[in-house]
Amino acid sequence: MGWLFRLFVWGFVILYAAALLAYGAGTFGWAGVEKDPLSGIFLILLGQPWVILFEVLPEFVRPVVAVLAPLANLAILVGIFRLVGRRTN
Repeated sequence: MGWLFRLFVWGFVILYAAALLAYGAGTFGWAGVEKDPLSGIFLILLGQPWVILFEVLPEFVRPVVAVLAPLANLAILVGIFRLVGRRTN
C-alpha cells in the first residue's frame, strides 16, 4: 500500500512540474513555442478546489494562485501519506 501511495504522490509531482513547464513555455514563449492564453489550464486543474475558492481575488493575483494552488494539494497528499504511514507501523 505504501509504495502505491508513494507512486501517486510522485506522479502528482511530475504532473505539476510538467504543468509548470507548459505554463512557462506558453506564457513566455520558451523554446520557440507560440504564446498561448490557455497554457495554465493544467495548473488550474491540478489546483482544484483552491483556484475556485480564490476566484474573488483581483485579476493580477490569479496567475500566482494558479501556480501555487497545486502545492496545497501536494501538501495534503504528503500529510495523508505520513498519517497513513504512522498508522500502519
